[in-house]
Amino acid sequence: MTGRTEEQIGQINTNRRHGEMIAVCSAKGGIGRTILTVNLAVALFKKNFSVAVLDGDFQFGDVSLALDLHTSFTVKEVIEGLETLDEHSILGYLSTHESGVRALPAPERPEFADLVTKEAMDKIIELMVRQHDYIVADTGAGLNEQTIHLIEKADKILVVTNLEMTAMKNTKLLLETLEVLGLRSKVRVIINRANMESVIKAEDAATILGEANPIYIPNDFQICSQSLNIGVPFVLSQGKTEVAKGVFKMAELLTSNRSIHSTHSKTNHSIMSKWFSKKRNKGGSGE
Repeated sequence: MTGRTEEQIGQINTNRRHGEMIAVCSAKGGIGRTILTVNLAVALFKKNFSVAVLDGDFQFGDVSLALDLHTSFTVKEVIEGLETLDEHSILGYLSTHESGVRALPAPERPEFADLVTKEAMDKIIELMVRQHDYIVADTGAGLNEQTIHLIEKADKILVVTNLEMTAMKNTKLLLETLEVLGLRSKVRVIINRANMESVIKAEDAATILGEANPIYIPNDFQICSQSLNIGVPFVLSQGKTEVAKGVFKMAELLTSNRSIHSTHSKTNHSIMSKWFSKKRNKGGSGE
């Protein structure tokens, strides 16, 4: 038997299939980031993609609540077994929702968030994307070092906002910051509750944020609230509602030009380091 040359082995490694990572973030809490994350994941799964949700709000993540998951494994346990972790053993740490979507929950206690290092997340993400077509990562509200790292690793960044004045102001600042960090080209803006009563109209919001083609999700506070409270994604239980149709349309838009990358986009880490260094020098926390 003839062995493979180094060049052939290198070509095999280069062509190894990777999934895409979608990071879902927001400038403030309470605008539907987590509920959209889990429903998008289920919508993608219903399009015959393999999907996992990563709860990247390592202090106060609610993905387990939104999916009604009861598990003894979180990202904390994965990190504790990191030395022997590979692309097959990681599946044993993931919880499988009844929809078929897998999930890696956040730690049960906020103090465990300090265990989540960049190096650990790099390995976890790399192994998860080898096993799934899409990883949908819910991040914490605002920007901290862990959130910045997650969105830097992402192929697509979804910035969720709504028509409230404070949400608009903070989202505009978030988008400007992502521009400075060299991440703006990967961003799609999601205007949640787009037909809610507000002095700001949906079409005005796009202009305010400088976003030519935002994705609009209709308002249905009752269905979304019920979905979160009972832990059943509304794309499963209320699939014919307008809000569910909005999420299915979002899934279609995000996958219409699907291209699975063998490597993830890189960002200038020195820019991020300088940004957080300035925050620390001014006495800020970066959150």
